[in-house]
Amino acid sequence: MAKDKYEGMFLFPGSAEVEASVKRTRDIIEKHGGTVLVCKKWDERKLAFEVKKQKRGLYVIAYMTGPGAMIAPITRDVNLSDDILRILVTDASHLSTEEMERVEPQPIVVAPPREDRGFGFDSGSRGDRGDRGGDRGFRRRDEEPANA
Repeated sequence: MAKDKYEGMFLFPGSAEVEASVKRTRDIIEKHGGTVLVCKKWDERKLAFEVKKQKRGLYVIAYMTGPGAMIAPITRDVNLSDDILRILVTDASHLSTEEMERVEPQPIVVAPPREDRGFGFDSGSRGDRGDRGGDRGFRRRDEEPANA
């Protein structure tokens, strides 16, 4: 049976303890025949939207090897679990062990607010869209054609 490398991102509630979350992640992977290469806290962040009534989340990243058949049972266990919110498993065969150990969260970049929301028109005006007569050379129905 071939052993493939995978990256698993586990999302715990923000109130979860780091050591307990990392241990829980390791236990799930090893329970289904996987070998943990690297398992650590990745980050704790405010979630973009609520997941199971949680607004903050603790991310644990785990790199593992094992048969591809272990992914479905791991995902099923996470979905049935009350203490893990989500999981995302991807292929990590392109990463070396050194790269796995160096993985750190990236900063969140927020774009500055734009001041010119009107696209050059007065505020509230959407301009001529071409379907309301405007100045695009449309003629009214009661006008005669120009070349008649």
